[in-house]
Amino acid sequence: MTNPPPSESEDPHAALATLSARVDELVETAGPDRWHTDTPAAGWDVAMQIAHLAWTDEVSVTAIRDADAFQAVVDTAMADPTGFVDAGATEVAASGRDEVLARWRLARGELADALKAADPGEQIPWFGPPMRPKSMTTARVMETWAHGVDVADALGVAVDTDPAFLGALPHVARLGWKTRGFAYQMNGLEAPASEVHLALTRSDGTVLEFGPDDAQQRVTGPILDFCLLVTQRVHLDDTALEAVGEDARGWLRVAQAFAGLPGGGREKGARA
Repeated sequence: MTNPPPSESEDPHAALATLSARVDELVETAGPDRWHTDTPAAGWDVAMQIAHLAWTDEVSVTAIRDADAFQAVVDTAMADPTGFVDAGATEVAASGRDEVLARWRLARGELADALKAADPGEQIPWFGPPMRPKSMTTARVMETWAHGVDVADALGVAVDTDPAFLGALPHVARLGWKTRGFAYQMNGLEAPASEVHLALTRSDGTVLEFGPDDAQQRVTGPILDFCLLVTQRVHLDDTALEAVGEDARGWLRVAQAFAGLPGGGREKGARA
C-alpha cells in the first residue's frame, strides 16, 4: 500500500499550484473590465500584480537553469534597486491581459517542473541568499500569496475563508519565521542573539509553533495576521499579534519574508 500524498500544509509544490490556480481563477472570473482595478498596493492595479508574478516566475526559471543569465538580471537590479521591480512588472503588463495571463501560466508551469526536477541540495541563486529548491518553492508560495491577497482585496474576495489562501498560510508563516535575521539585516540592524517562540493560531483552532518553548521572547496571535505582517500587507497596529519582550516587539516592527529592500508597508487602518 502506498503512502498518501502529503497535504498542502506539508507540500509547498501542491500549495503553490493550488494557490496560483485560485488567483488565476479570480482574475479570469473578474474579466477584462476589472483588469485595471486598483489594488491596495499604491500604483499597482490587478494587471501589474499578475505581470509581477509572471515576471518573477520567469526569472526564477532563469535562476534555476542559467546562472549567468540570472546574474545579468541581478546586475540590472543593482543598478536600480528601488525601481527594477516596478519596471519589470510595467514592461510585462504593457503586453495586454491575454498575453500577461498566457505568460504567467506558461512560466509557473515551467517553474513547477524545474523546481521538482532540481537536485534537492542545489543552491539556487536569488536576489537574497541562495536557496535550495524546497525553500525557493516556499518563497514562491509567499510571493504568490502576497500579491494574490492584493488581487483578492481589489476584487472583493475574502482571503480569510478561502481554502487556497488558508492552505498556503503555514508556508508563508514558516518563511516569515526563518527570515527573522534577514529582516534585521535588510533594515541595517544587528539581529538580537535572543531566541523567540512563535505560536500562531489557525482558523480551526490548532496552533503552529516555531522556536524553543522556553524562550523568554514570545509572539502569539492569528496565523493570518502574522502572514499579512511579514508580507507587509497590514500595519502591525491592525493585527491581533501580541509580543512579550523587547526583542520580540522589535522583530515585528521590521519583519519581512521577501528578498530585497524593506518596503513602505501599509498605513494604519488601511486594511479594514
